[in-house]
Amino acid sequence: MTVSATDIVESEAGEGRREKSKAANRQAILTAARRVFSQLGYDGATVRDIIRGTELASGTFYNYFKSKEEVFEALADDGARRFRPVLRAARENATCFEDYIYTAVHAYFTFLAEEHQSGGHPLKDRGPHVRSSTPEMLAVYEEVRDGVAEAIAKGVAPKVDPDYLAAASIGVAQEAGEVMLRQTPPDIDAATRFVADFILGGVQKAASR
Repeated sequence: MTVSATDIVESEAGEGRREKSKAANRQAILTAARRVFSQLGYDGATVRDIIRGTELASGTFYNYFKSKEEVFEALADDGARRFRPVLRAARENATCFEDYIYTAVHAYFTFLAEEHQSGGHPLKDRGPHVRSSTPEMLAVYEEVRDGVAEAIAKGVAPKVDPDYLAAASIGVAQEAGEVMLRQTPPDIDAATRFVADFILGGVQKAASR
């Protein structure tokens, strides 16, 4: 039996359609989950709620995710993946260490506000079994840590432990971001000034010890 060029083209086209269908199904689940988590919170949401928000059969869900924990982690990774280039740009365009901190914090709060406005900010009230160390989230941490370490190495930032500073900065920004989102409308500039000043003041204090 011979295989013609037409057979090969049709096979490749069929494979391409299947891959597009898989990607569309996965995105449909994530879109529904983002909405469900935003409305019900992590604890209140169920896999059934997520499936109801799609046009997919219940069995299809489990072809992509084993649990709501996995869906939540996928959403966290998706947000981190999209935010990391923004964070890298803040680092590359900063004129000094203080500018880097202000720019990075402002970029994060802007990202949060835009996600929240589009109904895409579900990452709160996470359950005890949800990892906070997904690959993309770890990559964001490394980006912050590397930015701090680079500034210290160049002598433009106080000499502090870059791991502690990265972890503390991310933690403060996340918690303050939740408070900011409860405002109507969110005051990005005020939140940025407070958090950036808080971080920079803490750095100066830590370096003086």
